[in-house]
Amino acid sequence: MPILSKRLFDSVAKDYRAAYGFSIGLVDPQGVQKLPEAVGAVAKLPAVNRTLAHALGECVRWGEPQAFFVAPGVMSWIVPLIEGSELRGGLLGGTILIDDDPASLHAAVNYFSAEGASRKEADAFVRKLPALEQERIREAADELFRLFYQYSGWNPVQLRRNRGSMIQQRQIAEEIHQRKVEQNRAYPYDDERILLSLIRVGDRAGARKIFNKMLAAMFLYSPKQVVVRARAIEMMGYLVRAAVEDSPLMEPLLERHMGWIERIVDTKDFDDLCNVLLEALDDFMNSIFLQGVNPVSPAVSKALDYIAANYTEPITLENVAAAAGLSTFRIAHLLKESTGKTALQNIQYLRIQEARRLLETSEMSCTDIAYETGFGDQSYFIKQFRKGMGITPAKYRKSFRP
Repeated sequence: MPILSKRLFDSVAKDYRAAYGFSIGLVDPQGVQKLPEAVGAVAKLPAVNRTLAHALGECVRWGEPQAFFVAPGVMSWIVPLIEGSELRGGLLGGTILIDDDPASLHAAVNYFSAEGASRKEADAFVRKLPALEQERIREAADELFRLFYQYSGWNPVQLRRNRGSMIQQRQIAEEIHQRKVEQNRAYPYDDERILLSLIRVGDRAGARKIFNKMLAAMFLYSPKQVVVRARAIEMMGYLVRAAVEDSPLMEPLLERHMGWIERIVDTKDFDDLCNVLLEALDDFMNSIFLQGVNPVSPAVSKALDYIAANYTEPITLENVAAAAGLSTFRIAHLLKESTGKTALQNIQYLRIQEARRLLETSEMSCTDIAYETGFGDQSYFIKQFRKGMGITPAKYRKSFRP
């Protein structure tokens, strides 16, 4: 089975070449180049294949395209091709010289020669490489990423998950460093109440920041995995208990909480624990955002639980009514009466919150975010986001990451 269809490859290659003047290459998951068909001897070197395979692995690990050195003074960049969680291969965006002085050229030729290419082949390969400012490599890599996923329609679930995980780990590492500088190893119990308050008002970014701060404190308090897991279970228990005390109809959280405890107990290391807890926090926030602390009927609770679990998919009022066991007329009335919002407004609210998260933590285009969050159409997404947030998605992303 081919990695990509010729039509898809050619479409991406044409637009990318028009934007940057580079021809793209296709590699399999082992770093072996498959296209263009006339791959030169240098590109076939085992050392080059190992470098490409490693770079592709780093793409998956970090959830984004990677630039890397092929040889001294010679750089390339690669975009991972992932459908769901399956790595199909990668797209090479070009190979360039970052410094074309004679000494750098000589070092690159020596490297390829030492790895098995003839000196003539190595010299010819290096001398035909174009030069590009190093600052533009990131821009070119991001554009190739955007073009591919726009044309292919693939859904790189694993990339987005890993990207979010790496952002979280970076925040935790920064918090650990700061606490070490301040010699503060105490567990921030007050932050649990702050976290719950942020969740209630719908501040996802603020909630994640406090959450990561608490994870850092857990690790510093005791880096032993069993102790950190116990702390994590204690923290999630506090959040669920507080939510249920506020509204007995939040009781479905208790059943889901048991499932999260099982996953927390099964985690193998701190990074794994952080990933599981972030998923649990998102699940918890979705329920709290919808149901808040207002008493609602059991039917409305079921309807809101259904919306929280399915808001990224096409949902009709009939679907919601079926989940609640009522007629469409009755559930529409009860939702409006209990939450102050229609079924569609509740769905749109969650979609906008998820869109905010993706705008803050990913490099996904507005088109991709529109499909990922259930809006489907980019123009409709932009209209609804501006209606809900008072600002366009592009301006929101720019204001969040100046």
